[in-house]
Amino acid sequence: MSRFRVGVQLQPQATTVEELRRAWNTADGLTVDSIWIWDHFFPLYGDPDASHFEVYALLSAMAAETSHADLGALVTCNSYRNPNLLADMARTIDHISEGRFVLGIGSGWFERDYREYGYDFGDAPSRLQALARDLPVIMDRRGRLPILVGGSGEKVTLRLVAEHADAWNSFGPPGNYAQKNRVLDEWCERMERKPGEIERTVGIHPTEVDNWPAYLDAGAEHLIVMLGAPFDLTPVERLLRHARS
Repeated sequence: MSRFRVGVQLQPQATTVEELRRAWNTADGLTVDSIWIWDHFFPLYGDPDASHFEVYALLSAMAAETSHADLGALVTCNSYRNPNLLADMARTIDHISEGRFVLGIGSGWFERDYREYGYDFGDAPSRLQALARDLPVIMDRRGRLPILVGGSGEKVTLRLVAEHADAWNSFGPPGNYAQKNRVLDEWCERMERKPGEIERTVGIHPTEVDNWPAYLDAGAEHLIVMLGAPFDLTPVERLLRHARS
């Protein structure tokens, strides 16, 4: 079985900044390959009024405090920021981190964020059209820095991955991931892109850690364990042992 990369997503809800900082410093000390935070303004589950923190402010702090792991948002909502501004934010954090920043981005989906912050929610096709419009703007403004596109829509999102991305993120179960991975390969062929140029990442729950061989069989190369507070990193440590054995 080939080696694979291991990451962790720290969900910034129902927690404190102190807890998040302890978690990302501990994860970096474990030499995980990547650390991610999601881009929302309100909790996605549990108490809808629990504490929640903004991703790019956290990523700036993480970039300054860590030294090993790649870092980014899994994933940035394209709708929330002007593309030129987002490119500048990404480039700045890349400098703070000394080259470890990955711009994870997607079209957005969580209606409460849009409604309460005054963004136009539109519909799924319009949000994807905006992502397709903004990706070239971001890439032109920020230069040749890595981009991860998240999502699994077979007609548009995976085409955008094949066209623009250095990495792709989606979710399980393994059979579903394998199907989306095949579609991405097909888009790569149509776009005359080598499939091996796009890293295949997958977000998994802590309970799925021991199912890692199935995710590798499905085409994943980088497994990202998604953790809520209180950020028990035991499953991540177990996955690291498998990855490096």
